[in-house]
Amino acid sequence: MKQFLTQFFTWWNGQTLGTRFYTWRQGQFVGSDEFGNNYYRAQGHRVDPNVGSERRWVIYNGEADASKVPPGWRAWLTHNAELAPSEETYIPHPWERPYVPNTTGTTEAYRPSGSQLSEGRRPAATGDYVPWSPGE
Repeated sequence: MKQFLTQFFTWWNGQTLGTRFYTWRQGQFVGSDEFGNNYYRAQGHRVDPNVGSERRWVIYNGEADASKVPPGWRAWLTHNAELAPSEETYIPHPWERPYVPNTTGTTEAYRPSGSQLSEGRRPAATGDYVPWSPGE
């Protein structure tokens, strides 16, 4: 029951009921990645007139976070690659880094020194600030 209500009322937890129904009726499974995300395309490789190209989508495993999509799958979703990584022998480039979750808005977010949210004291002002006043 909880899973049904989650799918009915939220879009950020996996998939909604509408997406589940559309995937069941129109989706062709293409593959999945190391994070458990599943990738689909419209059946028959037909061009969707609303999109202007083949419709492709991802169903996230857990919370919808676009940074969880690996580069090979991102290229396929955005039509920068014709073949999905599951249809070819995709080898990550040496400059590609492993996934790091987006920590913005969490307690693990980066807070530089001087930030009001960082721990400790702010550094002393250097005295180079000159306020603007009208008419000068």
